[in-house]
Amino acid sequence: MIKERPVSVWPFELDKLENWAYNEEIFSKEECDKIIEIGKTSLEKAKIFGENKEGVDVNKIRDSYTSWLFPSSDLDFYYRRLTDVITEINKKFFNFELYGFVEGLQFTYYKSPGGFYGKHVDKGSNGLIRKLSFVVQLNDPSEYEGGELLIYSESTPDRMKRKRGFLTAFPSFSLHEVSPVTKGERYSLVGWITGPAFK
Repeated sequence: MIKERPVSVWPFELDKLENWAYNEEIFSKEECDKIIEIGKTSLEKAKIFGENKEGVDVNKIRDSYTSWLFPSSDLDFYYRRLTDVITEINKKFFNFELYGFVEGLQFTYYKSPGGFYGKHVDKGSNGLIRKLSFVVQLNDPSEYEGGELLIYSESTPDRMKRKRGFLTAFPSFSLHEVSPVTKGERYSLVGWITGPAFK
């Protein structure tokens, strides 16, 4: 008689959720330059959700500048391209139920020395449920040092590829950070795709 080894796991179905996914070049150099040109026109010191709470020092959490880019004749092409690429990535790697863009796109500028965004998750506010986050690197990595996008699924983070036009998508509940920029300037485009509550 053959004795079978006891099995402790009986999955209903295999987990299809990836920690992150990417598109190698969502925008060309010229398209990235256009976003930078538009984004730099209305920069303000970046804020964080809950910064007015007692004891919260924004400067210890984040040091960057942002502006908001909403659908317009100048930006419709970018929204359409992002929609197509994110829809494809989501279907293949995450399979979340998504609504779309609700908050606009955030243009982010990190200045050396020390521009950074510490470890955080992209939890929504005001009832918004952020499900999928993405970051597009807009300038060439030769123009800055540091400023790496790090995504944590374990204690050691995954380091995202440094390339102009490179899009990284990941679940909004994932812990991530942007390491300090030690030289030059880093520009990125950030967005969140909302959807119904996770079940």
